[in-house]
Amino acid sequence: MVTDRVPLWKKLLPHPFLTLALWVIWLLLNNTMAAGHMVLGFILAVIIPLLTSGFWPEKVCLKKPWVLMRFILIVLWDILVANIIVAKLILGPKDKLQPAFITVELDIRHPLGIGILANTISLTPGTVSCDLSEDHRYLYVHGLHVENMDETINEIKQRYEQPLMEVFQSC
Repeated sequence: MVTDRVPLWKKLLPHPFLTLALWVIWLLLNNTMAAGHMVLGFILAVIIPLLTSGFWPEKVCLKKPWVLMRFILIVLWDILVANIIVAKLILGPKDKLQPAFITVELDIRHPLGIGILANTISLTPGTVSCDLSEDHRYLYVHGLHVENMDETINEIKQRYEQPLMEVFQSC
């Protein structure tokens, strides 16, 4: 008799990476490693994914966690650099700004990957994700200063979309 029994740890941790991320974020936000905060953070990090797992449209699999870590470092660096560039643009002559709307054709299909891509673009100063087409194939982005649309689209696809496609492959 063959049964498809799910191990207990998979029932308790339906999204282990989310649990770990929530726990680390809790500790960073509280700026302490006190035992009480570690225990409370861990309890919340376990309970939140358990309560919300029914809302996830599909199982999340991180195929290449090191690519995700590299992606996070690239995004943090880009945020730092973009802050300096946007500050120069805002403090400089306003007539040199070239705002534009850009349509980025998406190759990524994973819903969580698309969400992270849109949020990454909005986190980077000078750009904001405005809309996603109904078929989820196009992301509309506004840029504060866009000199070359094709170059900007290429940069978004290479720096952000490509690593996310590697990380969020179907399970």
